[in-house]
Amino acid sequence: MVETEAEVHEHYSRLLEGMAHAVAAKGYGDTTIADIVREASVSRRTFYEHFSTKAECLISLYEASSHNALKVLKGAIDPANEWQTQIETALAAYLGCMSQNPVLMRTLFVEILGLGAEGLQSRRRVNQEIADFVLEVVNGAGGRKAPLTPGMAMAVVGGINELVLEYIEQDRVASLHELVGPSSQLVRAVTSMAS
Repeated sequence: MVETEAEVHEHYSRLLEGMAHAVAAKGYGDTTIADIVREASVSRRTFYEHFSTKAECLISLYEASSHNALKVLKGAIDPANEWQTQIETALAAYLGCMSQNPVLMRTLFVEILGLGAEGLQSRRRVNQEIADFVLEVVNGAGGRKAPLTPGMAMAVVGGINELVLEYIEQDRVASLHELVGPSSQLVRAVTSMAS
């Protein structure tokens, strides 16, 4: 029996959710494919129809979650506002989205790095998308003498990621909203240097 596109998508989503639950409960290293499929309520065969390895599944979860957070970030932008206000509003929405699932944030920010080169490449792809977004918002605003450079945009993303990671390590994910001020200040400081 051939699955419909909706069934394929549902199984994929359930596998990502199963991965999130399994890793949250046991940590990535102790999570098995059996744990993932049990949490997802699908067969092992279904898992292998979507992923070759559990690392590939974790990377897919990381990228899907990151794209969701980026979507929230983009949705918070109102071009009618000054770029500084846009950045602050977007950061509040982004950090608010991440604070809603502390266990998932720990899993994604910490466990992805344990995958070695594959995890690092995935993290770099996501960070590049966010840096490109920062460039678009900051450089799209009029009245700036010099554009923000791609390297400085990536430095902003890296700095904010480190602040988030620090809060994760301190079990303070529910308080990520406290980082809106320092993150906005970082963006303003970097962009004032470029002006």
